[in-house]
Amino acid sequence: MYGTIIKEETVRMEKMVKQPLLQKAMVFAAMKHEGYVRKGTTIPYFTHVMEAMEIVSRLTEDENVRAAAVLHDTLEDTPTTKDELIHFFGSSVADLVAAESENKRRDRPEGETWLERKLETIQHLETAETDIRIIALGDKLSNVRAMYRDYQVHGDKLWEKFNNSDSKAQGMYYCSLANAFWKDETIRDTPAFKEYAELCSEVFHVERDPEGKMIV
Repeated sequence: MYGTIIKEETVRMEKMVKQPLLQKAMVFAAMKHEGYVRKGTTIPYFTHVMEAMEIVSRLTEDENVRAAAVLHDTLEDTPTTKDELIHFFGSSVADLVAAESENKRRDRPEGETWLERKLETIQHLETAETDIRIIALGDKLSNVRAMYRDYQVHGDKLWEKFNNSDSKAQGMYYCSLANAFWKDETIRDTPAFKEYAELCSEVFHVERDPEGKMIV
């Protein structure tokens, strides 16, 4: 049985290679995230990466960046390797995905390393290139949209499904990312960023200064 599964996976991969870049990325991500669901739901995880790609596609026409948005969680959350991404999508896409991937420190409990990992992400995006920030904005806006919808239903019980259930810590993270995005003039005036900042204000009850930055 296991041998049959491996054979079927190989056939799917071989067919995928012949497809255009973005379509290939979607097929690859669908395979890698198969069986995964959004945190605390039964919603297929693939819906998140497609939403992130849709957001990113409104911010750039660069196919490498769009493909990386679809693949942004493959290194972080699945057994995918960077060499595998290079093989199928080239080094440019693989480097963008790697730049979006946390060091999960899997030798330690996720809750124990949460703050360490989030601070690294904030520091990284403070100085990251625009393409990397765009992919991160697609990812985080998709997340905050989901948080906003769930908050309307569950209120503060929403945070119980996260590794860090402290809403203030979550607010610090997402609002600090908003300020990192705000620094990029290419992103600052886009509808995606404005929506992200507005939802952060609503979900985390955080105000913005006259310039539009979050008061963290």
